Amino acid sequence: QVQLVESGGGLVQTGGSLRLSCAASGRTFSSYGMGWFRQAPGKEREFVASISRSNTMAYYTDSLKGRFTISRDNAKNTLSLQMNSLKVEDTAVYYCAADRSGSASHRAAAEYEYWGQGTQVTVSS
Repeated sequence: QVQLVESGGGLVQTGGSLRLSCAASGRTFSSYGMGWFRQAPGKEREFVASISRSNTMAYYTDSLKGRFTISRDNAKNTLSLQMNSLKVEDTAVYYCAADRSGSASHRAAAEYEYWGQGTQVTVSS
């Protein structure tokens, strides 16, 4: 089992940057595929990015490629999401999630077993 805690959210202006972090407990962080999801008010939770347990594969939702970068540090049990050129439509609660399969190819929320509590990102115009 792994426990996840996100941080780094906040209020930023359009065009700004934020870096989200997800701290994982336990000694098995490196065995999990990890993902970031987001959920805006009134909308379903959507896939943002994922990374394999070995840090060799990463996937992004097409609309975010080039602006968002997912990374992980298995030695520090940390997952990150660097978000640049933020837009108003990026406003959402961002969640990190862990996938026991270790894969980076899962994009459905149902494929992730463990979730953090979320961190709010608000982009103002």
